[in-house]
Amino acid sequence: MGAYIIRRLLLVIPTLFGIMVINFVLVQFVPGGPIEQVIAQMQGRGDVFETIAGGSGDISLGEQSESSGSSTNSDYIGARGLPPDFIAQLEREFGFDKPPLERFIDMMWNYIRFDFGESYFRSISVVDLVLEKLPVSISLGLWSTLIAYIVSIPLGIRKAVKDGTPFDTWTSGAIIVGYAIPGFLFAILLIVLFAGGSYWRIFPLRGLTSSDFDSLSLGAKVLDYLWHITLPVFAGLIGAFAGLTMLTKNSFLDEIKKQYVMTARAKGLTERRVLYGHVFRNAMLIVISGFPALFISVFFGGSLIIETLFSLDGLGRLGFEAAVARDYPVVFGTLFAFSLMGLVIGIVTDITYMFIDPRIDFGTRR
Repeated sequence: MGAYIIRRLLLVIPTLFGIMVINFVLVQFVPGGPIEQVIAQMQGRGDVFETIAGGSGDISLGEQSESSGSSTNSDYIGARGLPPDFIAQLEREFGFDKPPLERFIDMMWNYIRFDFGESYFRSISVVDLVLEKLPVSISLGLWSTLIAYIVSIPLGIRKAVKDGTPFDTWTSGAIIVGYAIPGFLFAILLIVLFAGGSYWRIFPLRGLTSSDFDSLSLGAKVLDYLWHITLPVFAGLIGAFAGLTMLTKNSFLDEIKKQYVMTARAKGLTERRVLYGHVFRNAMLIVISGFPALFISVFFGGSLIIETLFSLDGLGRLGFEAAVARDYPVVFGTLFAFSLMGLVIGIVTDITYMFIDPRIDFGTRR
């Protein structure tokens, strides 16, 4: 097993390098850039895409003195009318005066040392920026994943045992309906019903805590936090809940039909002992294999719309705003860190297999 873990850890290096190379190359072909963002703001447009589309305007000296940003090419349409020395200075400040290969090598050398630099537009280090947004995303991802597993696994087992009964039929119908509802639409429905949209005002609409959170007692802080996080968590939960329930049911149905289950029943073992002593260990392998993907998808993928609707400032909004603004240190820094996290979680999942089913030994595979 030790040799297998070492091999997997060594594979992390080329995999992570490939991810960074592909994304860095793609970025070189994307229109616009940090400098065009700055120029668009200096011209009062506020959007780089309008600058790319064309047009130019006079820029006052006051506007120039207030700007800070970067550029990759002084021939940009948005750069017309700006002094060439000013554009060249921006290029030097943000490293765009270097060729792409040299910039990539410098970036990877810094990332290997976990030096992710500073945001172009926020004057704060990428690490501090991520740590500032992390509590929101952890709250959404962790609670959504835990509740999904706590509810879906027992429900999936019950559906497998009651396969074909009225209980299985109506729960399957409810699950299919829930799976068909997009997360953002369900979030809007929750807001309308329970956050003062049109009916009841039971839960707050904005933020992760109340404005007077610091003055509350410990118990009141916990209740206030749970009060604020309830609707966002349920909004992000619906898709994961449906898929995990059906996955658990089908996995158990497949195991229940195998010969070793019939042999265990023939020996006189109780149904509970058969299910949780024999079937559970084998059936849960496929469920556990989906944990990293489920956690990461809830943690990062579905958080943008939920965070926007509930006015939560988390990693989803951070990534979206960084991509739109071409804030490359934030984009590539978070990409590197979260890709590394995903690869490590995959290794942890394989190790977890061994604790659930001792018959699995990755170290003996050829």
